[in-house]
Amino acid sequence: MERAREFYVDLLGFVETESEAGKIYLRGYEERYHHSIVLRLAEEPGLSHFAFRVSSGSDLDELTTLFESKQIRVKKMSRGSEKGVGEALRVQDPLGFPVEFYHEMDESERMLQRFDKHRGGKPMRIDHVNCQTPLVDLGYEYYVRDLGFKVSEFTESQDGKLWGVWLYRKQNVHDIALMKGTGPRLHHIGVWMPDVTSVIWVCDVMAGANFQDKIERGPGRHGLSNAFFLYVRDPDGNRIEFYTGDYMTADPDWKPIKWSLEDKKRQTFWGHVPPKSWYDEASKVESIEDGRLMEPVQVISQDRPSFAT
Repeated sequence: MERAREFYVDLLGFVETESEAGKIYLRGYEERYHHSIVLRLAEEPGLSHFAFRVSSGSDLDELTTLFESKQIRVKKMSRGSEKGVGEALRVQDPLGFPVEFYHEMDESERMLQRFDKHRGGKPMRIDHVNCQTPLVDLGYEYYVRDLGFKVSEFTESQDGKLWGVWLYRKQNVHDIALMKGTGPRLHHIGVWMPDVTSVIWVCDVMAGANFQDKIERGPGRHGLSNAFFLYVRDPDGNRIEFYTGDYMTADPDWKPIKWSLEDKKRQTFWGHVPPKSWYDEASKVESIEDGRLMEPVQVISQDRPSFAT
């Protein structure tokens, strides 16, 4: 846990709200609630769950009805099951991802203008999660039809099959992305940065602390989303994308942008070719039933260059 704190708090600059035995609660400088990341001591790295905040407590009742109608088991979490969080629902979605829905969370001091406290790359907020799954079509149906997400951009293969889809609720490019691949696995969490300079500064900070080997990909720019990006790995191998420069999707009649899988500028508008690890490695996810990491279904992604052996 001390190694994790040194990396996330001392080096990268996340705000530590509080800690308890085996857990550290973190947030970004913009965030005014108790936490957006929880680091938990475990025998191996992975994802416990990711969560979405709903508009009201009654939404939890509506979600319960929806999930039960689809025979999705709902695990009800009482207030305080996670420090700072009110009542919540946790499900294994149809793709196998552990997802929580909550409304109430304790507030914390917003650090946006406490410039004297800013450190590292100045992480502002959690922006999105990116998930690998062999069931992108099913994920599209579930998140768009059942949960009301909208599509900002998507990728199709030459035969017209859906390869990846970027879905949003908060008028940005995406809150969750589903990419074809071995899964269910969490590819990365995206952390919003205030500007391009802050993303580059993460490289300087990591190299200065002799963590340059943890810089996996970038900096560069995606065609899809227009994001300026940097991917790093924490000491346990979990992947973080430092992310800025995307765009608003505020128009109610927003038309999704279509990309061809053959268009190389989609993934790398400019920048170096991703390393093999970026395609092959991702974090396993837990079962909400017993907390064990689930074995993913292996899928070889089409979206990769040829690597020298």
